Amino acid sequence: QVQLVESGGGLVQPGGSLRLSCAASGSIVSINTMGWYRQTPGKERDLVARVSSDGSTNYADSAKDRFTVSRDNAKNTVYLQMNNLKPEDTTVYYCNAHVRTRYAGPYYVFWGQGTQVTVSS
Repeated sequence: QVQLVESGGGLVQPGGSLRLSCAASGSIVSINTMGWYRQTPGKERDLVARVSSDGSTNYADSAKDRFTVSRDNAKNTVYLQMNNLKPEDTTVYYCNAHVRTRYAGPYYVFWGQGTQVTVSS
């Protein structure tokens, strides 16, 4: 099995910064895309940013110019640097990873448990 463990959430004032981390461990042969999503109660889980194994990235419009997604392949870890945070960024953030757990097998999607980000003065 594969586990994703997130860290780095918390309380920050508007305009502040946070860096989220998500480390994958377990039966990992390779990881394709890793990314961050967020979900407000009662709404769907939406993409924030993702990074492919080749380093290409995608961002939600709300994250462009403020957030940066990156990964360390040697550590199976994805990061989300969030700058100029706004109150509307307040919610739970989830990481996910597309993981191959056996050679030549399919990629499965795994999720972290979520980390709360609160932007408030």
